[in-house]
Amino acid sequence: MSAIENLPHTDNGLLRFLTCGSVDDGKSTLIGRLLFDSKTILADTLSAIEKTSARRGMTAVDLSLLTDGLQAEREQGITIDVAYRYFTTGTRKYIIADAPGHEQYTRNMVTAASTANLAIILIDARKGVLTQTRRHSTLAHLLAIPHIVVAINKMDLVDYDQATYDSIKAEYTKFAHNIGLKDVRFIPLSALNGDMVVERGPRLDWYEGPTLMEILEAAPAAHTEKPERFRFPVQFVCRPQDSANPELHDYRGFMGRVESGEIAVGDAVTTLPSGRTSRVKAIEIGGEKIDRAIHEQSVSLLLEDEIDISRGDMIVKSAEAREPVKQIDANVCWMSESPMSPARTYLVRHTAREVKAKIAKIDYRLDINSLEHENVTTLAMNDIARLTLKLAQPLFADPYRENRATGAFIIIDESTNNTVGAGMIV
Repeated sequence: MSAIENLPHTDNGLLRFLTCGSVDDGKSTLIGRLLFDSKTILADTLSAIEKTSARRGMTAVDLSLLTDGLQAEREQGITIDVAYRYFTTGTRKYIIADAPGHEQYTRNMVTAASTANLAIILIDARKGVLTQTRRHSTLAHLLAIPHIVVAINKMDLVDYDQATYDSIKAEYTKFAHNIGLKDVRFIPLSALNGDMVVERGPRLDWYEGPTLMEILEAAPAAHTEKPERFRFPVQFVCRPQDSANPELHDYRGFMGRVESGEIAVGDAVTTLPSGRTSRVKAIEIGGEKIDRAIHEQSVSLLLEDEIDISRGDMIVKSAEAREPVKQIDANVCWMSESPMSPARTYLVRHTAREVKAKIAKIDYRLDINSLEHENVTTLAMNDIARLTLKLAQPLFADPYRENRATGAFIIIDESTNNTVGAGMIV
């Protein structure tokens, strides 16, 4: 019986995690190993990669072939933002965000990391901590990924040497302290042979910690680690037009997704920007009434009082309201091939609200490799900078490290409607 089958039959919630590493660190093989050992590979897919592996003269299945489609597309020059993989162990569902590792794909990693609750940073045991390792770790910290797993891979190529593992661990620990990473765990493994991925294997008996799968199974799910303020951006106001049903005549449902926190019937709420207060009269999902809604549920809220609310407004608990702001400081990743122009007006899309904005100032550009702050007057693609935005209308925002949903925004080019930047409010 496998380690997966030995896991208790409980539901640990959904875990979104990111895998990142330098070229040839074994990321594809690790993802393939997780999919293979969790038995989520279709029989025909497994048969195909077994035949391909045999044609190449390999004695074992080459699990990296499971992601070769992505690599082939990159080799053909097709731009791929993020590739997602899905699997389940029976006790938890997983979404893997597979981000490109090259420096020119910084914007892609920002996209992948924005929803991850854990990051696996792969290090080749033969090469140790590289510039790319530091870059990925800095981005993970910048994007407030709360849990980091440093997987020191290819231990089979250094004869499973503990001294090599300890040396890399010591070097990374010092770097992590310097940039402010908090929750960092280390694990030696061989994705090729499966040691410490799902099964422990016989060759790393000096390591007494959990396997990678055990770490993933125990990792906290999003929204579960601390109390969160209730945030409900209104996406649509539902006013049914059915003269044959008089019960719907006064129906007004405010539809959207609970981005954080929870709400119950009878709770006092405040609507922004009006500041008007009311109480929740009813909560509905698909026409069915429920007593309480929690994070990431898409619901309709009905209030006791008639209040003028439209798309882009925010409903919050009255005790948890913040003052709207017309100026924000943010860390921004520039995603467009066209450089930023401080003279131009851009659109900022924050939750369901869209406002015009100007670049008030660029405080500095962050050199991801050296962590130095550089004075610049514009931003090029993949640049990350701290800047100030002046807004034509107020936003109802939280700091990104408090709330990743209401602390994030995108910048849109008015003329093309293209997304040109992604920001995290500080």
